[in-house]
Amino acid sequence: MTSAARARALVLGGIHAFLLALPAGCATKGGADWVHDGSSEPQIARGGGGWLHEPSPDDGDRDRGAGAAGDPRRARSVDGAPGEAPGAAQADPGGAAGAASAQGDPVILVREHGRPARATPAPAPAPQAAQGLAPGMFRNTYYDFPSEGEGPKDAVLYGAACAPLASVPRAFHDQVCVQGSGRLASGDTVSFARRGCACADVCPRTGQQVCFERLDPRRFPYGRGATGRPITPLRTVAVDSSVIPLGTSLFVPELVGLPLPGGGRHDGCFLAEDRGIKVVGRQIDVFTGDPAVTARLNALFPSNRGVRPVLDDARCRAIFAARGAS
Repeated sequence: MTSAARARALVLGGIHAFLLALPAGCATKGGADWVHDGSSEPQIARGGGGWLHEPSPDDGDRDRGAGAAGDPRRARSVDGAPGEAPGAAQADPGGAAGAASAQGDPVILVREHGRPARATPAPAPAPQAAQGLAPGMFRNTYYDFPSEGEGPKDAVLYGAACAPLASVPRAFHDQVCVQGSGRLASGDTVSFARRGCACADVCPRTGQQVCFERLDPRRFPYGRGATGRPITPLRTVAVDSSVIPLGTSLFVPELVGLPLPGGGRHDGCFLAEDRGIKVVGRQIDVFTGDPAVTARLNALFPSNRGVRPVLDDARCRAIFAARGAS
């Protein structure tokens, strides 16, 4: 080979080497510019907080990833910020990137371009409950039928004319003046007669002075309600009669399925046939008939959780109509 031919070969070889190096340099710079552009984040290296897909640790994959980032046909930004190729689709990490990887193409690295990593926004505080009850909602409470227990008879129950009716333990007095009815140790039933009796002791929980009436336990085994009829455990409810008229049948869906003391499940039907000085406004006070039943129901469906009764439910009306006819 002549000296001229050797010189020409060297020149061509240098040009070829320069041309081979040029695309790699541009690709690397293009990738770096796209990552850095507009961002103040220092985490630019592989696995930094900005990446949605971590680059492969393999050197060959890393180089191909940088080339992909520099290729304007493949660069995608989550929010379409500068750096996204015109007409490029939004990033689909589980679809497009996965498909490209399966086909052996470089995984496209997607990050939110031109902004620092976004902190997860704090959840909005739950709205505070409105004061009072929600529309259609009633307070639910329970009352029962106390029995006279043992202990010194250091309190007196008086009749409506302020004649002494029975000497009873103080604990029983303080229960029956709230519940309205109870059973004496003799087996007789006593039930509310009137309030405002000057002769009676003040009831600690209500501040009332209550007189009672002795009733026939065969006719009134659990006392007498405001309608003058016997009250029935887990059927009778006390209400504010200015809100729910006495004699109204109610279906309470929240109480359907509660276990009954004798077995079976409650059907949710009740009858408004009692009142109470503490039963005011939208409230349903369920008569349980026994303090132990009250405690059990409070464990299963606590007082004041709230119920939405259906008034004058046809099925419940039929149940109570049949009971009245029998």
